[in-house]
Amino acid sequence: MTRPYSMDLRERVVRAVREEGLSRRQAAKHFKIGVSTAISWLDREKSTGSAAPAKMGGYKPRRIVGEHHAWLVARCRDGSHFTIAKLIEELAGRGVKIDHHSVWNFLHEQKLTFKKGRWSPASEIAPTSPGVVGNGPNMRP
Repeated sequence: MTRPYSMDLRERVVRAVREEGLSRRQAAKHFKIGVSTAISWLDREKSTGSAAPAKMGGYKPRRIVGEHHAWLVARCRDGSHFTIAKLIEELAGRGVKIDHHSVWNFLHEQKLTFKKGRWSPASEIAPTSPGVVGNGPNMRP
């Protein structure tokens, strides 16, 4: 993950504009930073009194908790087929707005999966490898 620019650089850019009379664009060019960066630092300094960066990252509480957690675990263990898209749709019906990645993480953490069996109707209808049946030029007898 990237880091914010140093406070020293931020303060020098603000000082160049406020005290030395440079424009924001001139200060950005002088300190080799983006124009929008210099503008946002000066806007932040004007509104908050400091050009310090805002908080980055942090804890984001889980959305699948309590009764929704219990319901989803039971739903996945009942033996019926499920997909992540279907689970998102069912959770939306229960009033939980959630994204694909959150549901995937939940299933992964709980070790809940639905694996298809090895047999499928298509494998019984047609051969899956050449040369098993037929008399074409690439077929074996």
